[in-house]
Amino acid sequence: MAVRFSTTPIPTISLCLPLPPSSSSTAGLPFLRRQTRQRSPVSMTRAGDSSSSSSSSFSCRPTGTLNDGGLKIASPGVIGQNDLLIVGPGVLGRTVAEKWHKEHPACQIFGYTMTTDHHDELIKLGIVPSLMKSKPTNKFPYVIFCAPPTQTPDYPGDVRLAASNWSGEGSFLFTSSSAVYDCSDNGFCNEDSPVVPVGRSPRTDVLLKAEKEALDIGGCVVRLAGLYNEDRGAHVYWLDKGTVDALPDHVLNLIHYEDAASLSIAIMKKKLRGRVFLGCDNHPLSRQEIMDHVNRSGKFSNKFLGFTGTDGPLGKRMNNSKTRAEIGWEPKFTSFPQFLDLL
Repeated sequence: MAVRFSTTPIPTISLCLPLPPSSSSTAGLPFLRRQTRQRSPVSMTRAGDSSSSSSSSFSCRPTGTLNDGGLKIASPGVIGQNDLLIVGPGVLGRTVAEKWHKEHPACQIFGYTMTTDHHDELIKLGIVPSLMKSKPTNKFPYVIFCAPPTQTPDYPGDVRLAASNWSGEGSFLFTSSSAVYDCSDNGFCNEDSPVVPVGRSPRTDVLLKAEKEALDIGGCVVRLAGLYNEDRGAHVYWLDKGTVDALPDHVLNLIHYEDAASLSIAIMKKKLRGRVFLGCDNHPLSRQEIMDHVNRSGKFSNKFLGFTGTDGPLGKRMNNSKTRAEIGWEPKFTSFPQFLDLL
């Protein structure tokens, strides 16, 4: 989910929601090619994005009829109490699917997509894929919306359509972006901080309108900081570029894909209504600090040369202690430096 990291437009990490490039945001980096990395003693399990298959797979092994993706499902219209619909099963959605299935081995997991391009990959992962339809054929107790706003002319409408697939039981969760918080001066920011006024920015407007669709039907929202893993995130983009025309002191807030997925599941399991939560690791870092950690780690074959920008917003320092206390959740990766140590 997404979104944004500059004087020269460069993409930046999104929460679960990749947004269009922006000079002042810290979320929204498209999935880029992975760097050549030196072998490390620890093997990382990671979900693939919508353009690559994952080495990790699971199977719900439902029996019955075939859906339009060729995967057997229990039978038309039969939905179990723990069945999950993922709208936009990319990196985050697939990670959610894997973790959800571990908790609910007998469940069925469905994935709604805009195209059939990656249905074969989803089937191999045990996800029952189908195209998003104008009229729902089933109602699901658990629905999570992870699709980005970049591939549709009516993002709020897509959330509304996804919500029509929710039975009203369990939970509906929309994964949004921490970019909606109105702070860019290196100030403190938490769940209750003000958001960007509607009308100021088309990028945040579309997210806030989509959030409203989810909240209006009793769903919840989790605003995710910059998503990353071993192969994706701002550090990968900057390492690939070598030199970047961006302010080195700009502060970013991060959350690992695995932690974003575990937080999303923890929220859904609470079955709350109309709530907004924040996902971050509570360890904000400047761009320069992030790349210093990357260079010192010795885990990547490339070396980052530096940032050359001298002007721009300073970002914000986010803290989600309120979310952690209410949901009873803690991240596996407590900071970006700790993540690098585990590679």
